[in-house]
Amino acid sequence: MKEQYDNLFKSLIESYYNGNFEDKINSILSQSKIQKSELYKIISSLCGVNVNCDSNFIENLKKAIVSYKSDEKIVTKVGHCSMKCADENGKTLCQKACPFDAILINTDKNTTYIDKNKCTDCGFCVDACPNGNIMDKVQFLPLANMLKDNLPVIAIVAPAIIGQFGNDVTMDQLRSAFKKLGFADMIEVAFFADILTLKEAVEFDKYVKSENDLMITSCCCPMWVGMLKKIYNNLIKYVSPSVSPMVAGGRILKKLNPRCKVVFVGPCIAKKSEAKEKDIIGSIDFVLTFAELKDIFDAVNIHPGELQGESSAEYASRGGRLYARTGGVSIAVGEAIERIFPEKYKLLKSIKASGVKECKSTLVKAQSGDIGANFIEGMGCIGGCVGGPKAIIPKDEGKNSVDQFAQNSEIKVSIDSDCMNRILDMIGIHSIDDFKDKNKIKLLERIF
Repeated sequence: MKEQYDNLFKSLIESYYNGNFEDKINSILSQSKIQKSELYKIISSLCGVNVNCDSNFIENLKKAIVSYKSDEKIVTKVGHCSMKCADENGKTLCQKACPFDAILINTDKNTTYIDKNKCTDCGFCVDACPNGNIMDKVQFLPLANMLKDNLPVIAIVAPAIIGQFGNDVTMDQLRSAFKKLGFADMIEVAFFADILTLKEAVEFDKYVKSENDLMITSCCCPMWVGMLKKIYNNLIKYVSPSVSPMVAGGRILKKLNPRCKVVFVGPCIAKKSEAKEKDIIGSIDFVLTFAELKDIFDAVNIHPGELQGESSAEYASRGGRLYARTGGVSIAVGEAIERIFPEKYKLLKSIKASGVKECKSTLVKAQSGDIGANFIEGMGCIGGCVGGPKAIIPKDEGKNSVDQFAQNSEIKVSIDSDCMNRILDMIGIHSIDDFKDKNKIKLLERIF
């Protein structure tokens, strides 16, 4: 089913760019063997919108794409679940995948449904469903309209992108590919991770006075944050009030240029829902996954590996690039603490959790005081972002690519980045001590 959705998505993109979108939709509706009501939902999700299934579907679809609203749910149940994947206890694969028990059984209809009050739009169920009955909205067609306008649209890419489009495809070639698609520029999110590394190093120095104190990083993973907020909320007082590198990127770029629009590209469905959270909304305009980007490149005949790369000055550090995999945040923050607060570094005892099961067991131990660490990092996907549900390559290959790319970085620790110092000056942060000033770091914080 995934291949069918991919092919359908590509055909929608091609027709949208070629000006025969309405004809293509009519053709799909007339030829498909899928029930009309289900097909309407599938097409709507692939177009990034929610459109009622009625006789004005095509016209309403076109209007919805042009007048895209960023507050709609991401994960949608598009088809009837036969529950053939249920185990001996009656539990389906999507139920097992959901960390928040948001998928329930309608016993009258013998099918599953999503409890919208419990659902965080993390997207784990999308990857788990073997029949394609659950989908996440793809936001590219609304974005395509923005790319045609005379506005600077900047792609900010997750550190895990390296290696996803081929072992030999460079960041410079990816930048060229994004520009060919219509973006003004492409920037590594690792740079904004570097800024948050400094922020959390300062917080560690402030809040951790002994081995028995505790700090929990909030960087990167919306799944990790979601679990803390919904299930382990008595630990929130220990969580760094930092936004994710994605959100920091959007906020900083818009501070520097209020006209710009920012698109995050990564391996994670949950980032789509993170961008819509009330205290974050507006920081990021659209979110695409690596898998979606590959389909987009294929549909418009862009091949990054064949392009002449467009280079930039080195600006992201080894530490920021390591955020892509489990343990990367701990390494980056630890190295920053060692450089800035060498005496405090002696107290640092970090622990990392990889995957939902490990995250939960780690947080249970933290609740009981049996954690044996004072800095906790968690990532909802096994292996970290390289293991995300919409990564293109296996997580081990992704980790190897990230490690190699990070190791070859000219800048090793974020504090050594001249580019960072210039950007921090531009947003009003002129020294390490300024990270202690709540007014000066407001751009980098959120309230849990």
